[in-house]
Amino acid sequence: MRSCWSWLILLLLIAPKAFMSELDSGLSAKRRRMSDKVRKMFYHAYDNYMTYAFPHDELKPMTKSFTNSLSELGNLKLENLPHEYNGTALTLIESLSSLVILGNNTEFEKAVMWLSENLTFDVDARINLFECNIRLLGGLVSAHILATDSTNRFIHGTYDNQLLVLAKDLGQRFLPAFNTPTGLPYAWINLKNGVMENETTETSTSGCGSLILEMGALSRLTGDARFEQAALNALHKLWGMRSSLNLLGTTLDVATGEWIEFSSGIGAGVDSFYEYLIKAHILFGKEEYWRMFQSAYLAVQKYFRYGSWYHEADMRTGRATYWQLTSLQAFWPGVQVLVGDVAAANLTHREFFHVWKKFGVLPERYLLDHQVVHPTEKYYPLRPELAESTYYLYQATKDPWYMEVGEAIVNSLNLHTKVEGGFASVKDVTTMQLEDHQHSFFLAETCKYLYLLFDDSPLLGRNYIFTTEGHPLPVLSDWHERLPGTYSCSNMTSIKINTQKKQASAMSMQVCPANLLNHRRDGQEIESVCHVPDMRDDHRCLTDDDCGIDSTNCRRRSCSMAGYCGLWLFI
Repeated sequence: MRSCWSWLILLLLIAPKAFMSELDSGLSAKRRRMSDKVRKMFYHAYDNYMTYAFPHDELKPMTKSFTNSLSELGNLKLENLPHEYNGTALTLIESLSSLVILGNNTEFEKAVMWLSENLTFDVDARINLFECNIRLLGGLVSAHILATDSTNRFIHGTYDNQLLVLAKDLGQRFLPAFNTPTGLPYAWINLKNGVMENETTETSTSGCGSLILEMGALSRLTGDARFEQAALNALHKLWGMRSSLNLLGTTLDVATGEWIEFSSGIGAGVDSFYEYLIKAHILFGKEEYWRMFQSAYLAVQKYFRYGSWYHEADMRTGRATYWQLTSLQAFWPGVQVLVGDVAAANLTHREFFHVWKKFGVLPERYLLDHQVVHPTEKYYPLRPELAESTYYLYQATKDPWYMEVGEAIVNSLNLHTKVEGGFASVKDVTTMQLEDHQHSFFLAETCKYLYLLFDDSPLLGRNYIFTTEGHPLPVLSDWHERLPGTYSCSNMTSIKINTQKKQASAMSMQVCPANLLNHRRDGQEIESVCHVPDMRDDHRCLTDDDCGIDSTNCRRRSCSMAGYCGLWLFI
């Protein structure tokens, strides 16, 4: 009898460990299977581009042909298209960092050598500054860093900074765009001839405020301060145009410095402005980037957020304008992870994934108030933002549910968008009718984030941030004006910890609340980035000013008639 009890006790001790070991083994097998599946997706897209479209810009996978689309990016009316432009191997440049992450140094070297010998930007083509910056300049700068950070990536002596030479040449062609009365750059510039006569002065917030990472990195690498200074001057001017609510509009005039469109949100035209503020702080260590992001983030949470969703609002009043989800907004949970607001990121991410499951992909615009797709924007151009946020959330939580999300995304892409000649965009998510276009960001971002979700080993031991186009830039101590005091956050971010002030949020303290759950600083819990504690520990109040911001949903608390802080306005 004693022997039976001994065996039972031993079984109870061993079984949980064996069960966990089996779970870990199953999870590892799934990760290997899925990373291999994504690898095959990338090469199906890449090989078909190289076969049917290279050295032109992008692949048309359904007809196995090409499009020279660089001058069409952001050019909705297709105005002033060049006649002699034959492409700049856009998709190849966008694929360089993905090739490195996939471990294909042979193909990477081959691509770099071809670009070194054949690529020129002395072409008569009018291009969108923002798109060219994030795709071409970002791709070249990132690939140059990747080419020089390993002694075994190239055959000895074959790389002599050729990509950096190309990047500097491209950056110099950008500079005339900043020659405006405000310092805000033109949205369009001709790579050969500079700013065209009678060029439009209308541009977007993203177009002015999302240049600092690539142009700043170019300055650090070349020692030429002009690129970073031009981008920084534009960012300063743009920030000075914010409303009293710390909100910015969507479009503006670079000649007058006046807003054209006052409705704004976290979607198209504004999205990467927020992303680049926090990432510029991480990359360059400037406190001013943190202060701008802190103010901008809290304003977003106050005026755009409605539960788990984000609508659009008038920058002057904060009043809601458009109740819609746009696919570009799906980047936001990833940004929230960077500042430790993981709980809020998870809630919003789940809403986007719910819409993805409803259609099989994510429509460009979804009307929240009617729960239907916008009638004129039913397409899905293989965008990466949901995969990107899924990757960030898995890195922050290690919750295998996010791998299930990634698997669902991979299966949807293979089911609905894969064709014999590559991957095609979806023209109508309600019918799954396809469009003959494989965007370069599918290789630069969508495949990259999905691969890293299942196999992050290429980044282990390294500290990178990703540009808005998915190109990795290393966080280097000698790029920081002043190093943050403490590296408290994981997932490629460094945040300085300050002494807590009375009624300060975790954001104002620059801490990662996800890492400090159940810890107390100065007697107060830190629960989320937006959380501002009530003035008194017993939550008594005389006015609304005595109340803070709720930790779970980031809503402003108010003072009741009985003198207690709470979410009384939402009951």
